[in-house]
Amino acid sequence: MLKTELIHPDILAALAGSGHFSQVLIADGNFPIIGNRGPNARVVHLNLKPGMLDAVTVLETLLTAVPVQAATVMQPPADFVPPVFAVYREKLGAATLWQEMERWAFYDKIASPRTTLMIATGEQQRFANLLLEIGVVKLPVESF
Repeated sequence: MLKTELIHPDILAALAGSGHFSQVLIADGNFPIIGNRGPNARVVHLNLKPGMLDAVTVLETLLTAVPVQAATVMQPPADFVPPVFAVYREKLGAATLWQEMERWAFYDKIASPRTTLMIATGEQQRFANLLLEIGVVKLPVESF
């Protein structure tokens, strides 16, 4: 039996096949997954109904399994700050590079061959799509 919090077989398989600089998308309930799928992306549907599963729960679980070195979100309109951004930044920590990207550039980044996993959630918050970049596992003696 697995001891990790992450036990979803398809997500585990996709992460096991990913490496440094691979990208993982946590998609909100409004994201058009199929139209923005890259050639190497495995799609996992966790969107049973609106609100289930939410993006923060998926992020928390992924963080128990892989190191994340960068996170990219879609840039919202100038007059709107998505509340979920603050939650994401807290969960990811200060060492994780944070980027906001124009909508179409964000879609292009997701559709790249580096995206290995796309997780569809039932997240209802606007602008809750989160693209993670997998980092390296650091040994106790390494300080980079």
